[in-house]
Amino acid sequence: MKKFSLVDLIIVGGVIIALLVGIYTAKHFRQTADKQIEATSSITFQVFLRGVTVTGEEFPVKKDAKTFITIRNVPYTELTVLDVTSQPRKTLSPAGKYTLVNDPSQPAIFDAVVTISDTAKITKDGAVVGGNKIKMGLPVTLEGETYKFNGTISDVRVSSDTDIKDSGENINIG
Repeated sequence: MKKFSLVDLIIVGGVIIALLVGIYTAKHFRQTADKQIEATSSITFQVFLRGVTVTGEEFPVKKDAKTFITIRNVPYTELTVLDVTSQPRKTLSPAGKYTLVNDPSQPAIFDAVVTISDTAKITKDGAVVGGNKIKMGLPVTLEGETYKFNGTISDVRVSSDTDIKDSGENINIG
């Protein structure tokens, strides 16, 4: 019988460790990624677009239109826009009382909020879309036929189809 070298011992040790991890996973001592998903639900999230330059007649992102979304510079999919709110950049006017007025020095600069819906996997850490946790502050890119805007997620809401009974009345949340 020949002697075992150091490389042989390392290989045998690696195989033993792999077998132990497999046994612990099969016996449910170790939780895998697919076991962490608690539910699948629809979510609605808002993307805030700050300082978008638009010199055309109207804002290019439209309600009920499709927009391609990129999350953290990774292309995801095309989603439907539920709502768009855009306003010209504002400034304070000292005439009489201080009021907000459109900034005359930046007539083509807009701030916008785009609301989008998608189906997400719900984990204990939050909603996961396209392998990314969807949380406020996450950088995203919206892209259509005539635009490509960078923004950040400013709100995330998980829809719930649970009926709650309160004093005899059914209240549908979601």
